[in-house]
Amino acid sequence: MAFDAIGIVTEDYEKALRFYRLLGVEFVRAGDSEHFDAKTPSGVRLLMDTVKVIKSFEPDYEHVRGTGMSLCFKQESRAKVDEVYAAVTAAGFKGKKAPWDAFWGQRYACLLDPDGNQIDLFA
Repeated sequence: MAFDAIGIVTEDYEKALRFYRLLGVEFVRAGDSEHFDAKTPSGVRLLMDTVKVIKSFEPDYEHVRGTGMSLCFKQESRAKVDEVYAAVTAAGFKGKKAPWDAFWGQRYACLLDPDGNQIDLFA
């Protein structure tokens, strides 16, 4: 058994694709469906489906904003945390907590993706 992928459900895939592109994630669309797949440098894949796709096999699905989990994106430097946070919020996406020097020694920041999922940046 191997951990392989994290699935994201979105109401607006175009907005979500723009958000994740600012974090360096390039999703590939599967044909003309509303399913997308991205490979990360660590090998864990990110999958994205629209609510419509999920409802096609789970008709009673109800979309919840935020999940209680966060996706964490390691940055190459402390300055890069600030730079990426600034670029994402300048593009109109929501910041949750501006960059700060965390007590555990990392530079850290928190964003929200278009569906309310927490996205952490750290170095």
